[in-house]
Amino acid sequence: MFQIEKSKDLFVKAQKLIPGGVNSPVRAFKSVGGTPIFIKRGEGPYIFDFDDNKYIDYVLSWGPLVLGHAHPLVINELKKSLSNGTSYGAPTLLETELAELIISVVPSIEMIRFVNSGTEACMSAIRLARAYTNREKIIKFGGNYHGHADMLLVEAGSGVATFGLPDSPGVPESFTQHTLIAPYNNIDVVEQLFESYPDTIAAVIFEPIAANMGFIVPEDGYLKKLIDLCHKHGAISIIDEVMTGFRAAPGGVQQKLNLKPDITCLGKVIGGGLPVGAYAGNIDIMENVAPVGKMYQAGTLSGNPLAMCAGLSTITNLLEGDTFDIMTRKATDLITGIKRIAQDYSVPMQIDSTGSMFGFYFLNEKDAIINDFVSAKKLANTEFYGKFFHKLLESGVYIAPSQFEIGFMSSVHTDENISTTITIIETAIKSIIT
Repeated sequence: MFQIEKSKDLFVKAQKLIPGGVNSPVRAFKSVGGTPIFIKRGEGPYIFDFDDNKYIDYVLSWGPLVLGHAHPLVINELKKSLSNGTSYGAPTLLETELAELIISVVPSIEMIRFVNSGTEACMSAIRLARAYTNREKIIKFGGNYHGHADMLLVEAGSGVATFGLPDSPGVPESFTQHTLIAPYNNIDVVEQLFESYPDTIAAVIFEPIAANMGFIVPEDGYLKKLIDLCHKHGAISIIDEVMTGFRAAPGGVQQKLNLKPDITCLGKVIGGGLPVGAYAGNIDIMENVAPVGKMYQAGTLSGNPLAMCAGLSTITNLLEGDTFDIMTRKATDLITGIKRIAQDYSVPMQIDSTGSMFGFYFLNEKDAIINDFVSAKKLANTEFYGKFFHKLLESGVYIAPSQFEIGFMSSVHTDENISTTITIIETAIKSIIT
């Protein structure tokens, strides 16, 4: 019988010391109910909790662990780096080597600055765009998440041609007064915003695949039109590939769709599971960053040798042979199996994958289509997902504890893992609907 008594005890203790018992909100299981499991260790495609339950893991630390948990090659390189120290606050060769590798893979990047998180990357990219254009306003999309910087915590639906209101207490309206909101997958509204605020929009920041309101792919031609509009109006296009970089394709969505954004934000995979972020672009833009230029940004732990080492080892191994293609095939196999189950049991679902990323919605309406944040909130059957999540958890499969997060495949998930997961999913769905 499935037991998580030790996790329950640990959660009680944690809640007395840490807000909500967690250091990032979604971990608290509020979206699905129940008690979060406390993880003791990870190995390959598995995680193990303090009650010694074993799970096939499709969260993978929310994306970074593209080679799975505790990959021997990454761990060995980390041990070597660790023996030399943890941080120096001075340049290292590892920073240059990782920069060189990323630049060789991601098409639009000529120069890169490492930071400590995706939030820092997006915040700095916007500051750079404002400095470069000498403009203040930005456009973001409802349901796109670019970290918790004040100017980006804006609720969708407050009016497509009006200023957004803060989505969190503690964020003054004055901090978001220059943030404009548009619905995802709607190019007409973006055109209207550029017409309404001529010569004042510094940048458009976007997720090329919306992965923080569930899994929503861009409509054909949408991203290229966004970038073209930026160029037409003298604004900077910022593509947030924190989640999609080295996941959707080795060079991200921009490589897959032949896009040429001005600035790219990266994170997750490039740190191999350690805290990292980066913003990057062409030399003309990036040389506006201090100490070459006047746009100031700094960080005590930026370019930390451990993160650089883990990222360098992870990406190097990911790019070897047909590793990425095999991982993509496994993600496709899993999604194909889920689609078949949904059809067999007449369960309304929207399912998709790109590279080693995948996602699915249980739907409130048959034949419904989710293509933006408004439709996601309206049509996603979160109650069904909560039941589904716990059925899988009890059977040894760990997926995101939220309908509006996505899943990830690693290079070490086996065909047997996929087959087992599909069987567990079929059993779970059958038990919920009968």
